[in-house]
Amino acid sequence: MESAHHTMNDLFDQLGLPSSDKEIDLFIAEHQRIPHKTKIQQADFFSDSQQAFIKQAFHEDADWVVVIEHLDALLREKPS
Repeated sequence: MESAHHTMNDLFDQLGLPSSDKEIDLFIAEHQRIPHKTKIQQADFFSDSQQAFIKQAFHEDADWVVVIEHLDALLREKPS
């Protein structure tokens, strides 16, 4: 069985967030630099349901993990 390939836009849709490329860039710019000790599923800018979805994705090693990890890396980069 082939696993699904999710995009960042798909993830933002799933989380109920605006999902255009521009809106994603704005979200990342606004929330960038979360502390390294903070797990992405604990980030205070996510709602309880968004945190639960991310936590469940990691727990189940779901198809979403790759794109969530990519978002996590982007949120930890230093703004240029």
